[in-house]
Amino acid sequence: MKARAVRFVAPRQVSVDDIELPDAEPGQLVVRTSYSGISSGTEMLAYRGELDPSTDLDESISALAGNFGYPFSYGYSCVGVVERGTASVPTGSHVFTFHPHQDLLAVAEGDVVVLPSDLPFRVATLFPLVETALQLTLDAGSVFGDTVVVTGLGPVGLLTALLLERAGAHVLASEPRPWRREVAASLGLAAVDPSELPAGRVPLVVESSGVPAVLASALGLLAHEGTVLVASWYGTKPVPLPLGGDFHRRRLTIRSSQVSTIPAASQDRWTRERRRSEAASLLTSLPLAALATTEFPVDDAAEAYASIDRGDPGLIHVALRYE
Repeated sequence: MKARAVRFVAPRQVSVDDIELPDAEPGQLVVRTSYSGISSGTEMLAYRGELDPSTDLDESISALAGNFGYPFSYGYSCVGVVERGTASVPTGSHVFTFHPHQDLLAVAEGDVVVLPSDLPFRVATLFPLVETALQLTLDAGSVFGDTVVVTGLGPVGLLTALLLERAGAHVLASEPRPWRREVAASLGLAAVDPSELPAGRVPLVVESSGVPAVLASALGLLAHEGTVLVASWYGTKPVPLPLGGDFHRRRLTIRSSQVSTIPAASQDRWTRERRRSEAASLLTSLPLAALATTEFPVDDAAEAYASIDRGDPGLIHVALRYE
């Protein structure tokens, strides 16, 4: 079988190529993709050439073998219809799978999440970002009654802010782009320009902007023994930090969060399967349609990535359309 796949061929260059799809093995599904979501975090680092080429694509996802040395396929948010099913995932099922951008997929049945038949495919492309936001919220710990700053209101920042509010936090959502603040406000979040944030007062900042300078400035927002929880992956960009008197004397903490694994301290209560199930249940209760702002035909993938790279006004989450 033939398939069409997006390929990263050089910094800021992608192509859409015909590839040969191996025959499906026993226990595998054949899935026809309807939409695939583009990550504005890791995927854009890959697009810009801001990752070490020797870094593994993602050892936790079976469809992402190899590394970030060009050319490579990448992406992890395909949604579509099962064309050849199994007893547990029958033909016609609507599914999500972690797979690079491609119109026809052969995937193991254990690598898909079966979706409600009435959930829009476009909305379902946000599933991995919901799971990431859920992990960030779990990593934040007890936040009830606390003021928490979330920096960067891309999809992960917005979703994390919404889930932290559900957990009882008072969230200040920080973003320099006015249209993103407008979306946040429409979702009931208190959204401010970074210049309006209070200095030295909050116990927790969740940094999801992807901008190294924002991490540096986040330290100045923290109360004594406060923590910056870093969602961003900065890739090869240098991250200079002011680790002088305030950082040392006020016992500040910088901690990373990552969705590929379950933290050791949580493994007695959480598994990847439980987290994935909880994230799937959130797809119908979170206001995801407000984040699904932009889509392009898959043949226009190059323009889709360029649009994200430019930060075009109104853009929050971009998906490729295959129909």
